[in-house]
Amino acid sequence: MEKNKFVIWGRNPIIEALKSKKSIEKILVAHDSHAPKELIKLAEQQKIKVQRVPRKKVEELAGTKKTQGVVALLSPIQYWNEDDLINEVLEKGGVMLVLDHITDPQNVGNMIRTAEVFGVDGIVLPKERSSPINEVVVKASTGAVFHIPITKVSSLKKFLDKFKKLGGWVVSVEKGGKPIHKIDFPFPMAVVLGSEGKGVSKSVKDSSDLIAEIPMKGHVTSLNVSSATAIALWEVSKQRFDW
Repeated sequence: MEKNKFVIWGRNPIIEALKSKKSIEKILVAHDSHAPKELIKLAEQQKIKVQRVPRKKVEELAGTKKTQGVVALLSPIQYWNEDDLINEVLEKGGVMLVLDHITDPQNVGNMIRTAEVFGVDGIVLPKERSSPINEVVVKASTGAVFHIPITKVSSLKKFLDKFKKLGGWVVSVEKGGKPIHKIDFPFPMAVVLGSEGKGVSKSVKDSSDLIAEIPMKGHVTSLNVSSATAIALWEVSKQRFDW
């Protein structure tokens, strides 16, 4: 079935996938089941999240009841090493887009699509509280996930601090900043957008070199995060590529 394209189930198949270093988003274990110690150990070594969920969820994802209580969500892409992505952006004097805990896969896909269209050099996602790169993201991105480097990091703040120490700049798109169309952007640069509910994380905002605000006139004073991404990256790309 199409919905099972990025799912494997059963204890031994998942252990073998872990041993072969398949790119796994996360592993789901039914509440009433116990995953083998070898599986848990391999997941911990590779820093893959193991999450407890109802058995019904496991069986729905697998499309079968013969799951042995465990499923793994495979990534359709191979993630980049974070240091390699930093070096890529620094060498190009380029731009990376940082998705600060965006959990809606439709938004994540739209944001990746927009980034690829505007020539962004890479995408940064946190390992926790972020949508996995799944079939919804792939479809929403119209395949852009296969054409742009993507990395997952344990801590956005630590990653961005490392980027800054090596010569990068961090710009967060958030209310209360300078109007985005009046900023002379510094390159190489990380552009950060946060979730619609909470915005950019406080720790990331505190580490930012600049806060950029999208001016608004209407009664509704917020934008969908993917729409905000499109506006922000358009302003950045105009300066970068002299459009």
